[in-house]
Amino acid sequence: MSGDEKTSSFYDENAATYASRQRTLPIRRLDAFLSLLPPGAAVLELGCGGGQDSAYMLSKGFDVTPTDGSVELAREAESLLGHPVVVMRFEELDEDSLFDGVWSEASLLHVPLAVLPGILERIRRALKAGGAFHATFKAGETEGRDGFGRFYNYPSAELLSEMLSDGGWHNVVITEGDGSGYDRMPTRWLVVRAQK
Repeated sequence: MSGDEKTSSFYDENAATYASRQRTLPIRRLDAFLSLLPPGAAVLELGCGGGQDSAYMLSKGFDVTPTDGSVELAREAESLLGHPVVVMRFEELDEDSLFDGVWSEASLLHVPLAVLPGILERIRRALKAGGAFHATFKAGETEGRDGFGRFYNYPSAELLSEMLSDGGWHNVVITEGDGSGYDRMPTRWLVVRAQK
């Protein structure tokens, strides 16, 4: 999570409701991501929310480090996982060639576009050579807030592609699809996959 106070407050104040909501696990995306990694690989999850994605990856034998910027959400995820969750904001990521994969489902979408290249560089540095990166974003034209007051960067596929290519990422693939989110509003999703 980025340092936006309104967004942080939403997740802290609504942690139990948010973590326990009916959410369809993105199994196809998870399996596609995990298929790029060696068995038992080290995976960093940025913005684990209620912990369901980490639970799935742990159940498949991966060495997962779940993180979230919200103390309250991290607590919710820990109770689901029975596994420590690191409370950390994206800008605090400071690892070097430690992870085989970084999974960031619907979390980097809260990072201001001006700050995003620096966060992507931190993620790239944290990955081992050839490591896989997954992220999803809500597509749009300009930054703004949703009905809950949460900040979103709303990038275009072109902008993300340019940002990743300029940042030295390889095998960048961005797909688009329709869905919704916690606010139940129709949403155009961008799914990003890249390698260090």
